Amino acid sequence: MSLMNVAVVGVGALGRHHARILAGLEGVNLSAVADTNPEQGQAIAEQHGSRWVADYRDLFEGIDAVSLAVPTHVHLAIASEFLSRKIPVLVEKPIACNLEEAEALVRIAEAHNTLLQVGHVERFNPATQAAFARCSNPRFIRSERVSPYTFRSTDIGVIHDLLIHDIDLVLSLVDSEVKSVEAFGVSVMGEHEDVVQARLRFQNGCIADLTASRICPTAKRDMQIWGASGCVTVDFTSREVTSYQPSETLLYGTPPLERARKAGANIEALKQDVFGTFLKVDSPDVSSADALTAELNSFVEAIRTQSEPLVGGPQALKAMQVAERVLEAVNCHEWDGSQQGAVGPFLQFPAEQRRMAG
Repeated sequence: MSLMNVAVVGVGALGRHHARILAGLEGVNLSAVADTNPEQGQAIAEQHGSRWVADYRDLFEGIDAVSLAVPTHVHLAIASEFLSRKIPVLVEKPIACNLEEAEALVRIAEAHNTLLQVGHVERFNPATQAAFARCSNPRFIRSERVSPYTFRSTDIGVIHDLLIHDIDLVLSLVDSEVKSVEAFGVSVMGEHEDVVQARLRFQNGCIADLTASRICPTAKRDMQIWGASGCVTVDFTSREVTSYQPSETLLYGTPPLERARKAGANIEALKQDVFGTFLKVDSPDVSSADALTAELNSFVEAIRTQSEPLVGGPQALKAMQVAERVLEAVNCHEWDGSQQGAVGPFLQFPAEQRRMAG
């Protein structure tokens, strides 16, 4: 197997992990890291026996692929330069800061017939794979993805920062077009929406309620998936997956309510029978494999085998299209039910309240 020379552009909070993992992958040589911060770039390069460059343009010669972990607003500018030189690109999610730029990036990749993969890492989470394998034809999905404010990704709002993960997951799970989008959101820290609640209605009748917040005191990433055959819950952080399905006793035996109505029925015992006797509970063992490592390895393998990535440009673009509809709904939300009141995520407080707050 020939050695693949891969570079990383941007070695901040996330990019440094890209560099670490790529440096350890079999058949991969971390040929260079690019970062405008000399101290940061040199430290990561030295740590992995690589070289540092300040300007990513110095990487155009001598590399086989590149991983980009740079601010979202420069995704198009930087990724397009590599793609136009037929250098495969893995760019962190979201694919771009808006739909127009996302469409442009996908067009560039297609025009140069060059692989573009987008870092929707949750697809590679073993908990995701275990949960999705246990639910077919979902009818209702509820997700919650919240975290404290990190002061990173401030060039985008919570829709493209966090909610995009669950939009992508839902679109990969529901085999139907989105019929309508309802949403509202609030800007707390200043420039973009920081909290969003969205409802997606699909043509096949499925409904997805998605919550995202980056001003929550604690972090949480979970999802419930309901179908005709039961429910699956998944905690993406702890990797706990639990499925609930009707048992043969519930399907073919005496119904629980009928049992409860019989004279002398032991209600307390029936309560204990709900989970186990009437509902089968399955909590599978979930792999502890690192999702980012799996994602980067899949990028390398897609290049080697000339195959389509799990999340390529078209899949990321679909998520961006829905994200744009959510953002539009947030910007148009009438808090008082009228255009004369507050509209959009930037709520205005009366001047006297601001004075009282100091």
